[in-house]
Amino acid sequence: MRELTEPLVSVLMNCYNGEKYLQEAIDSVLAQTYTNWELIFWDNRSTDQSAEIFKSYNDIRLKYFLTPEHTDLGGGRARAFQYLTGEFIAILDTDDIWFPKKLEKLVPFFEDPEIGFVISDTFFFNEKTEKALYGKKLPLTGSVFEMLMTNYFVSSETIVFRMSTALKLPRAFDPDFNFISDFDLVVRLSRISKLAFCPEVLAKWRVHEGSHTWK
Repeated sequence: MRELTEPLVSVLMNCYNGEKYLQEAIDSVLAQTYTNWELIFWDNRSTDQSAEIFKSYNDIRLKYFLTPEHTDLGGGRARAFQYLTGEFIAILDTDDIWFPKKLEKLVPFFEDPEIGFVISDTFFFNEKTEKALYGKKLPLTGSVFEMLMTNYFVSSETIVFRMSTALKLPRAFDPDFNFISDFDLVVRLSRISKLAFCPEVLAKWRVHEGSHTWK
Protein backbone atom coordinates (compact mmCIF):
# COMPACT_ATOMS: atom_id res chain seq x y z
CA MET A 1 0.00 0.00 0.00
CA ARG A 2 1.22 3.47 -0.84
CA GLU A 3 1.15 6.24 1.74
CA LEU A 4 -1.66 8.73 1.21
CA THR A 5 0.79 11.56 0.57
CA GLU A 6 0.32 11.58 -3.16
CA PRO A 7 -2.15 13.89 -4.96
CA LEU A 8 -5.80 12.97 -4.60
CA VAL A 9 -7.49 11.60 -7.72
CA SER A 10 -11.27 11.99 -7.98
CA VAL A 11 -12.89 9.20 -9.97
CA LEU A 12 -16.21 10.23 -11.51
CA MET A 13 -18.69 7.38 -12.05
CA ASN A 14 -22.10 8.27 -13.46
CA CYS A 15 -24.70 5.55 -13.09
CA TYR A 16 -28.14 4.96 -14.51
CA ASN A 17 -29.29 1.37 -14.11
CA GLY A 18 -25.77 0.01 -14.30
CA GLU A 19 -26.19 -2.99 -12.02
CA LYS A 20 -25.07 -5.61 -14.57
CA TYR A 21 -21.40 -4.62 -14.63
CA LEU A 22 -21.19 -2.20 -11.71
CA GLN A 23 -19.38 -4.50 -9.29
CA GLU A 24 -16.60 -5.15 -11.80
CA ALA A 25 -16.10 -1.41 -12.30
CA ILE A 26 -16.00 -0.62 -8.57
CA ASP A 27 -13.69 -3.56 -7.84
CA SER A 28 -11.26 -2.31 -10.48
CA VAL A 29 -10.99 1.02 -8.64
CA LEU A 30 -10.55 -0.67 -5.29
CA ALA A 31 -7.74 -2.75 -6.83
CA GLN A 32 -5.67 0.33 -7.73
CA THR A 33 -2.07 0.26 -6.52
CA TYR A 34 -2.33 4.06 -6.23
CA THR A 35 -4.53 4.39 -3.18
CA ASN A 36 -5.13 8.11 -2.73
CA TRP A 37 -8.39 8.40 -4.64
CA GLU A 38 -12.06 9.09 -4.03
CA LEU A 39 -14.89 7.58 -6.05
CA ILE A 40 -17.74 10.01 -6.65
CA PHE A 41 -20.74 7.86 -7.56
CA TRP A 42 -23.48 9.91 -9.21
CA ASP A 43 -26.75 7.99 -9.13
CA ASN A 44 -28.88 9.36 -11.95
CA ARG A 45 -32.10 8.07 -10.37
CA SER A 46 -31.45 4.39 -11.09
CA THR A 47 -34.44 2.08 -10.75
CA ASP A 48 -32.43 -1.15 -10.49
CA GLN A 49 -30.11 -2.37 -7.71
CA SER A 50 -27.24 -0.02 -8.54
CA ALA A 51 -27.51 2.02 -5.33
CA GLU A 52 -27.68 -1.10 -3.17
CA ILE A 53 -24.63 -2.58 -4.87
CA PHE A 54 -22.62 0.59 -4.35
CA LYS A 55 -23.69 0.99 -0.72
CA SER A 56 -22.72 -2.61 0.05
CA TYR A 57 -19.06 -1.56 -0.02
CA ASN A 58 -17.45 -0.36 3.19
CA ASP A 59 -14.75 2.10 2.16
CA ILE A 60 -14.69 5.77 3.11
CA ARG A 61 -13.27 6.64 -0.31
CA LEU A 62 -16.57 5.61 -1.95
CA LYS A 63 -19.01 8.54 -1.88
CA TYR A 64 -22.63 8.28 -2.97
CA PHE A 65 -24.69 11.13 -4.45
CA LEU A 66 -28.29 10.96 -5.68
CA THR A 67 -29.18 13.52 -8.33
CA PRO A 68 -32.24 15.71 -7.56
CA GLU A 69 -33.67 14.78 -10.95
CA HIS A 70 -32.76 12.48 -13.80
CA THR A 71 -30.63 14.02 -16.55
CA ASP A 72 -28.74 12.76 -19.57
CA LEU A 73 -25.07 11.77 -19.23
CA GLY A 74 -23.67 15.22 -19.90
CA GLY A 75 -26.00 16.77 -17.36
CA GLY A 76 -24.99 14.19 -14.79
CA ARG A 77 -21.28 14.78 -15.33
CA ALA A 78 -21.80 18.54 -15.07
CA ARG A 79 -23.76 18.29 -11.81
CA ALA A 80 -21.34 15.84 -10.23
CA PHE A 81 -18.30 17.94 -11.07
CA GLN A 82 -18.80 20.29 -8.11
CA TYR A 83 -18.25 17.38 -5.71
CA LEU A 84 -14.86 16.38 -7.13
CA THR A 85 -12.11 17.50 -4.76
CA GLY A 86 -9.04 15.85 -6.29
CA GLU A 87 -6.04 17.49 -7.87
CA PHE A 88 -6.64 15.13 -10.78
CA ILE A 89 -9.88 13.78 -12.26
CA ALA A 90 -10.53 10.43 -13.91
CA ILE A 91 -13.65 9.00 -15.56
CA LEU A 92 -14.91 5.44 -15.26
CA ASP A 93 -18.36 4.38 -16.41
CA THR A 94 -20.18 1.48 -14.79
CA ASP A 95 -19.55 -0.95 -17.65
CA ASP A 96 -15.82 -0.31 -18.04
CA ILE A 97 -12.78 -1.56 -16.13
CA TRP A 98 -9.36 -0.33 -15.03
CA PHE A 99 -6.25 -2.43 -14.60
CA PRO A 100 -4.61 -2.12 -11.16
CA LYS A 101 -1.75 0.18 -12.20
CA LYS A 102 -3.91 2.63 -14.17
CA LEU A 103 -3.53 5.57 -11.76
CA GLU A 104 -0.02 4.65 -10.65
CA LYS A 105 1.18 4.83 -14.26
CA LEU A 106 -0.65 7.98 -15.35
CA VAL A 107 -0.35 10.40 -12.43
CA PRO A 108 3.46 10.83 -12.72
CA PHE A 109 3.06 12.38 -16.19
CA PHE A 110 1.69 15.49 -14.48
CA GLU A 111 5.15 16.32 -13.14
CA ASP A 112 5.38 18.26 -16.40
CA PRO A 113 3.30 21.42 -15.68
CA GLU A 114 2.31 21.76 -19.36
CA ILE A 115 0.48 18.43 -19.31
CA GLY A 116 -3.24 18.94 -18.80
CA PHE A 117 -4.46 15.42 -19.53
CA VAL A 118 -3.07 11.93 -19.93
CA ILE A 119 -4.41 8.82 -21.66
CA SER A 120 -3.31 5.23 -22.05
CA ASP A 121 -3.97 2.38 -24.41
CA THR A 122 -7.13 0.36 -23.74
CA PHE A 123 -8.86 -2.82 -24.82
CA PHE A 124 -12.21 -2.69 -26.60
CA PHE A 125 -13.78 -5.97 -25.53
CA ASN A 126 -16.86 -8.14 -25.31
CA GLU A 127 -17.58 -11.72 -24.26
CA LYS A 128 -15.74 -13.12 -27.28
CA THR A 129 -12.76 -10.92 -28.01
CA GLU A 130 -10.66 -7.91 -27.09
CA LYS A 131 -8.51 -5.60 -29.16
CA ALA A 132 -6.13 -2.79 -28.22
CA LEU A 133 -7.30 0.62 -29.38
CA TYR A 134 -3.86 1.86 -30.43
CA GLY A 135 -1.51 -1.12 -30.43
CA LYS A 136 1.60 -0.19 -32.40
CA LYS A 137 -0.06 2.86 -33.96
CA LEU A 138 0.58 5.35 -31.18
CA PRO A 139 -1.42 8.59 -31.04
CA LEU A 140 0.09 12.03 -31.27
CA THR A 141 0.96 13.81 -28.03
CA GLY A 142 1.68 17.39 -27.02
CA SER A 143 -0.48 20.01 -28.72
CA VAL A 144 -3.19 17.89 -30.35
CA PHE A 145 -6.15 20.24 -30.79
CA GLU A 146 -6.20 20.15 -34.59
CA MET A 147 -5.82 16.36 -34.68
CA LEU A 148 -8.67 15.86 -32.20
CA MET A 149 -10.95 18.03 -34.29
CA THR A 150 -10.36 15.94 -37.41
CA ASN A 151 -9.69 12.48 -35.98
CA TYR A 152 -10.75 12.13 -32.35
CA PHE A 153 -8.84 9.27 -30.74
CA VAL A 154 -9.46 9.45 -26.96
CA SER A 155 -11.41 6.80 -25.04
CA SER A 156 -12.92 8.26 -21.86
CA GLU A 157 -12.05 5.43 -19.45
CA THR A 158 -8.34 6.12 -20.04
CA ILE A 159 -8.44 9.85 -19.29
CA VAL A 160 -6.93 11.56 -16.26
CA PHE A 161 -6.94 15.35 -16.35
CA ARG A 162 -5.65 18.13 -14.15
CA MET A 163 -8.35 19.90 -12.14
CA SER A 164 -6.57 23.27 -12.25
CA THR A 165 -6.51 23.10 -16.05
CA ALA A 166 -10.22 22.32 -16.24
CA LEU A 167 -10.96 25.24 -13.91
CA LYS A 168 -9.41 27.62 -16.44
CA LEU A 169 -12.27 26.79 -18.80
CA PRO A 170 -15.69 28.50 -18.62
CA ARG A 171 -17.04 25.08 -17.63
CA ALA A 172 -15.80 21.50 -17.42
CA PHE A 173 -18.59 19.20 -18.61
CA ASP A 174 -21.26 20.97 -20.63
CA PRO A 175 -24.79 20.02 -19.45
CA ASP A 176 -26.14 20.81 -22.93
CA PHE A 177 -24.28 17.83 -24.37
CA ASN A 178 -25.25 14.22 -23.80
CA PHE A 179 -22.80 11.58 -25.03
CA ILE A 180 -20.25 14.06 -26.43
CA SER A 181 -19.63 15.86 -23.12
CA ASP A 182 -16.32 14.02 -22.71
CA PHE A 183 -15.28 14.79 -26.29
CA ASP A 184 -16.14 18.45 -25.77
CA LEU A 185 -14.10 18.70 -22.57
CA VAL A 186 -11.06 16.94 -24.02
CA VAL A 187 -11.05 19.16 -27.11
CA ARG A 188 -11.19 22.28 -24.96
CA LEU A 189 -8.46 20.99 -22.65
CA SER A 190 -6.29 20.44 -25.72
CA ARG A 191 -6.52 24.13 -26.61
CA ILE A 192 -4.87 25.24 -23.37
CA SER A 193 -2.65 22.30 -22.40
CA LYS A 194 -0.74 19.33 -23.74
CA LEU A 195 -1.56 15.63 -23.92
CA ALA A 196 0.66 12.82 -22.66
CA PHE A 197 0.25 9.15 -23.55
CA CYS A 198 1.17 5.95 -21.73
CA PRO A 199 1.55 3.11 -24.28
CA GLU A 200 0.46 0.41 -21.83
CA VAL A 201 -3.05 -1.07 -21.88
CA LEU A 202 -4.47 0.12 -18.54
CA ALA A 203 -8.23 -0.10 -19.07
CA LYS A 204 -11.00 -1.98 -20.86
CA TRP A 205 -13.96 -0.43 -22.70
CA ARG A 206 -16.89 -2.80 -22.89
CA VAL A 207 -18.73 -3.11 -26.22
CA HIS A 208 -22.30 -4.27 -25.60
CA GLU A 209 -25.86 -3.66 -26.69
CA GLY A 210 -26.68 -1.47 -23.70
CA SER A 211 -23.82 0.95 -24.31
CA HIS A 212 -25.24 4.30 -25.40
CA THR A 213 -21.85 5.39 -26.71
CA TRP A 214 -21.59 2.30 -28.89
CA LYS A 215 -25.11 2.85 -30.22
